[in-house]
Amino acid sequence: MADELADPERALAVAHAPAPVRSALAALFALDERFGAIVASTSEPMIGLMRLAWWREALEKLDQHPAPAEPLLKLLADLVLPHGVTGTALAAIEDGWAALIDGEPDEAAIARHGQERGVNLFRAAAALLGADDPRLPSAGEIWALVDLGYRHSNAEVRKSALAKARKRVADLPAGHWAPAARPLAALFVLARRDAAAITRAPGRPDRMLRMLALRLTGR
Repeated sequence: MADELADPERALAVAHAPAPVRSALAALFALDERFGAIVASTSEPMIGLMRLAWWREALEKLDQHPAPAEPLLKLLADLVLPHGVTGTALAAIEDGWAALIDGEPDEAAIARHGQERGVNLFRAAAALLGADDPRLPSAGEIWALVDLGYRHSNAEVRKSALAKARKRVADLPAGHWAPAARPLAALFVLARRDAAAITRAPGRPDRMLRMLALRLTGR
């Protein structure tokens, strides 16, 4: 599953995770990418919101019913839920993506994206990894804001998202990352650097080396 992720850096983060949870973490990131693909392909907001709502309802139903005949939902049910992550918790990630659909995102929508997408995604991933670092939810928010800033075509959205990310970086305590948290921390350290940059090139060798250094040293 990791080699099917569109983002090479998330694929590398999966490769840095302990072998028993790699497939689960890849499925979790694949869900986030699925939401992103829906938003990117949406030209009619109502249709996009309906597609996202279908996923939200399907994820919530995983808490009570077997997965339907949808490959990603089955993977999530089989690999992620056994780690104590509920379908409802996964569905909460959708809210951050839904915030982007109805017109150009305003300040509230950008903040909601960071909080609902990033915080909930990193919380679920931390549960899979057995990582309890209290910085991880904020690291996820920063990562999502930076990702939005570079993903979105509107210059004002980018400016606002990166400014919010820089402010959140300033509020986040620095320090050593424990081994369990490092697959996520590796994504965060790149986002922290990208928040102050003009451009980024995912998958560039120096970025991969920075992720490797974090994995080895925790810093």
